[in-house]
Amino acid sequence: MKKVWQTELDGLIEVLGIKSKPVAVTFTNDEVESGKRNRVWLCNALKQAARGKSFVIDKETSACPGGTWHCGLGEPPSGDMARGLQWFLTRGEKLTHSIVSFHRMQALAGQPPTGLSERILVGPVAAAEVRPDIVIFLCNAEQACRLIFLDHYWDGIPLQIEVTGSLCSSAISYPIVTGRTNITFGDWTARRMQKYGPDVVFVTVPYERVPNLVAAVPECSAGSAELEIPQEVRRIMEGE
Repeated sequence: MKKVWQTELDGLIEVLGIKSKPVAVTFTNDEVESGKRNRVWLCNALKQAARGKSFVIDKETSACPGGTWHCGLGEPPSGDMARGLQWFLTRGEKLTHSIVSFHRMQALAGQPPTGLSERILVGPVAAAEVRPDIVIFLCNAEQACRLIFLDHYWDGIPLQIEVTGSLCSSAISYPIVTGRTNITFGDWTARRMQKYGPDVVFVTVPYERVPNLVAAVPECSAGSAELEIPQEVRRIMEGE
């Protein structure tokens, strides 16, 4: 028997024309089947999950040290490891100017969910056996715009987004910790290494917001509702 979350996004995906599969991410301490324990970078797991693959990621199978601690599977680096990370971000990746700007990037951003769980399940929503904590859409800018308007159609609360930082932090950790929908482009290193297309945008929706988002599709013009323009407004738009 299908789980409710495995099919509830079908109509939304069709209306918006999203080609990639929505990705389910679940944090868990439960034991899961070992067949999906392939060593992988979290930023790559998102890409592969959007194409149909599933992963069980823990401290041993997370191939990226940054992803490991950004997503709470390990402690943030300290001592020599922290100094090495400072050097890498400023002199290696050259993503920030100095150790001061690097510190600001870390200190002012959302904090990782350190110690939250033993493992993370990543895979297409349609194949998720466990209820997702968040759903990540890999889409283009127009589809992202529509998702955002559908997301706050009912409550009208503006997004408080975190667009900078690592892909795994902004697309996974920030929505997990805050419970907020987020939109991000990911970090340049992850996009380049994983060969994401130039038009890919990441929209993450906490699963508890998904039913209302889906319910907004027939009601909102960002979904399938027909746009209606009163004659008085039409005259103003046409400059009469």
